[in-house]
Amino acid sequence: MSSLARDALGSLREPEFWAYSTWLDIVTKYRRSRLGLVWLLIPPLIYVLGVGYYFAKLQGLSPVAFIPHLGVGYLLFRFLMTIITESSLVLPANSSFILDGHARLTDFVFRVVAKGLFYLSVAAPVLIIALAVSPQLDPWGLAISLPALLVLIANALWMGIAIALLGARFPDIHELMTSVFIFGFILTPILWSASAAPPGTVHGVFMRINPLYHLIELVRAPMLGESLETTTLFYVAGLTVGGVLITGYLYRRYARFVPLWM
Repeated sequence: MSSLARDALGSLREPEFWAYSTWLDIVTKYRRSRLGLVWLLIPPLIYVLGVGYYFAKLQGLSPVAFIPHLGVGYLLFRFLMTIITESSLVLPANSSFILDGHARLTDFVFRVVAKGLFYLSVAAPVLIIALAVSPQLDPWGLAISLPALLVLIANALWMGIAIALLGARFPDIHELMTSVFIFGFILTPILWSASAAPPGTVHGVFMRINPLYHLIELVRAPMLGESLETTTLFYVAGLTVGGVLITGYLYRRYARFVPLWM
């Protein structure tokens, strides 16, 4: 655990490499586009408002009530998916830096997390508009959602580090994670409501063993004035503590082998 904590704190104290390189990657990707970074806003705008309106009408729900539900769920799901799938490739993709020995392994995962946070922040105006017209918005719940978002980010970080180590050793991890998230999107109440999967049903069991559901619900439910299941609180607490401990062990045990796996 000590080596992971040391490297993670070192990355936070010296963000120049991962913060600047993340910004440079994003800017260079869109520099020849006429709309530039505006393209980052268009997909969430279409998905949250367009798909949200369509599925609200399809289910006979009010769009102003359903769109915030879908918007928060979709953006947080995309944030987690981006970090975990890209982390599975990040170490092999930066093998030259790793073999050079002047960067910590956590620096590369922090790059992925920083990119995910940037995409999330760019899409925030769309979500703010959807929440502003929502009849379910709970201003006091927003105060709870902010620290809950930090918990979600902490979980995304340890997941990214663990998947990065596995991805360095097993190249097929990326394909596996892509398939898992396709299935995970169906199991997570984004296009549908969690009330459609009550406890005691088979689909309710599948939904509640899905960590993505609990992490998203931890942030979304207070924001929309919905009650959190006690199961979610215990699940996220166990996931956070257990995940950090397991990742700490994996990092201490296997991080030194990463240059040999490149």
